[in-house]
Amino acid sequence: MTSDNVTHVANVPKTAPFDGEDDVNTDLAFQENYAYVGNFGGFAIYDISDPTEPKAVSQVACPGQQNDVTIHGDLLILSIDEPRGGPECDSGSGDRSWEGLRIFDVADKASPRYVGAVQTDCGSHTHTMVPSEESLYVYVSSPGPEPESQTCAPPHELLQIVEVPLDSPESARIAAKPNLFPELGSSDYSSGCHDITAYPEKDLAAAACFGDGVLLDIADPVDPKVIQRISDKQNFQIWHSATFNNDATKVVFGDELGGGTQPTCDRNTPRTKGADAVYDLVDGQLQLRGYFKIPREQQGEENCVAHNGSLIPVPGKDIMVQSWYQGGVSIWDFTDSANPKEIGYFERGPFESGALAGSWSAYYYNGYIYSSDIQEGLDVLEIDDPLTDPAKQVKMDDFNVQTQKSY
Repeated sequence: MTSDNVTHVANVPKTAPFDGEDDVNTDLAFQENYAYVGNFGGFAIYDISDPTEPKAVSQVACPGQQNDVTIHGDLLILSIDEPRGGPECDSGSGDRSWEGLRIFDVADKASPRYVGAVQTDCGSHTHTMVPSEESLYVYVSSPGPEPESQTCAPPHELLQIVEVPLDSPESARIAAKPNLFPELGSSDYSSGCHDITAYPEKDLAAAACFGDGVLLDIADPVDPKVIQRISDKQNFQIWHSATFNNDATKVVFGDELGGGTQPTCDRNTPRTKGADAVYDLVDGQLQLRGYFKIPREQQGEENCVAHNGSLIPVPGKDIMVQSWYQGGVSIWDFTDSANPKEIGYFERGPFESGALAGSWSAYYYNGYIYSSDIQEGLDVLEIDDPLTDPAKQVKMDDFNVQTQKSY
C-alpha cells in the first residue's frame, strides 16, 4: 500500500548470514555511491550508483546489538549495545565484559578491515559524529546504569565523548564524560541518552535523553553546555531522537512509546503519544508548537511508532521522511509547525510471522528515499511531488543523519 506520489523502486532482501528474523536491519549511512546498513549480525555495503538496482558489495559478520553505523572518510563506526566477550568481531558473548564502539577501515569496500575499538560505560546504543580537522569526536548515547552488570555500573553520565584521531584511529579513546546535570547527583536509576543529533555548523546539538529533550551548545565539542532541558510527561514516554530543520529554528523530537515493539498507531492511542513533537527555537529557547502522527491506523499485530528519519532538502520548506516500523515510511511537512501533515507514504502491511518488523530508518539521499527494513532488507523509494521536487537538485557527498549539514 502506498500513496500515488511514492514509487517503490527497488528492494534488496537480506542474505545469509544476516537473513534470520533475529538478524535485525538497523541504521543507514551514505557516502558517494555507497550505502552502509547496520544489522545485529554486522554490517553490509551496497553500491547505489544506480538506485534502481542496488548491488551488495560486501557483508561483515560482526555480531552485536545495535550495530548502528556511521561513515567518515575511510572510517566506519559501529555502536555495540550488548555485552560481548571482547572487542573483536569473533569474540562471542563469552564473559560478557565488553561493549562500546568498533572501528573499521572501509577504503576497500569489498574487504573492510577491523581497526580497533573503544569500551564505553553501558555500551553504545547510538552514536553521533562531530568532525574536526585532526580528530573525529564521537558522542556515545547509551542507557544505564545496571548495578549488577560488569559493563554498566552506576553512576552513568548522559554522554561520553570518544576521540578518534584521523591519522591513527586505532588509538581512539574516551576524551570526556561531561556531567551535564550536576545538580541531579549520581543515581542507580536509568540515565543516559537514546540519541543525539549534532549540527556543528550551528554549534548546536539536540539530545533525546529518554525522559527529556536537551538543547546543547557544542562550540567546544569536548565540553558541551546545556542550553535548555525540556520534558513532556503527559505525552512522551521515551524521547528517542531529534532533527533540526535546515536553518536550526526548529527541532522535531520523536517519542518511541512502547520501545518500538508495541502497536501504538491505533485508535486507542492518543495522537500526541508515540508521535513527533515540533518545537520552534525562539531566542535560543525551545517552544512547543504541535504534534505529528501518521493518520493511517495500523492493525493490532503491527508494531508502529515514530522512529528514525531525516530532512528532505527542500529550500524554504520543512519536510521530513521518517520510519514508523510496520507503519511504513511517511513523508510529512512541518513548515507550519502547529499543523504538520503527511504528504506521502509507503507501507507493506503486517509481517506474516508476527515478529518485530518494518522500517527501522528511512532517509533521503540524492533524489531517493532509502529504508532499512528490519526483515525485508533495503528498500529504495522515490517521491514525485511538487513540494519535494526541488530536493532533487541538492547533491550530497555523504550523509550521516545524526550529523546535520546545511544545504
